[in-house]
Amino acid sequence: MNKEKAAAAKALFMEGYNCSQAVVGAWAEDIGLDSETAYKIASGFGGGIGRMREVCGAFTGAVMVLGLKFGNTIGSDRAAKGKDYERVQLFAKRFKEELLGLSGPSDPDPAKRTKEYYQKRPCPETVAIASGLLGEFME
Repeated sequence: MNKEKAAAAKALFMEGYNCSQAVVGAWAEDIGLDSETAYKIASGFGGGIGRMREVCGAFTGAVMVLGLKFGNTIGSDRAAKGKDYERVQLFAKRFKEELLGLSGPSDPDPAKRTKEYYQKRPCPETVAIASGLLGEFME
């Protein structure tokens, strides 16, 4: 677990970035992105992709980081695709081991970040876990 990246992702989330932006932003320098580009790439994935509560934004952010670090660039390279998918599946397994599921409305309007908001959602801890776990996969 990379505690530095976990803390960085949590801090970004607490500044107002969505969960996906927080994870990608924490790792931006390591994957060759400037912060602005990282935030833009990840912007639509927050709230479970556009706040539809489909796939956890912290998870999608982590998958983006893995792809930008190790991703296949040759369409016909089936072995490399298999490695990408295996890496994501291994990360997903570890991520699931650390988390409980999210719940909430599928309203497209972002919720106001109040004390009650943070009591109902594990997002700050979720982005910390996702970003920290990436440390095991980034070497």
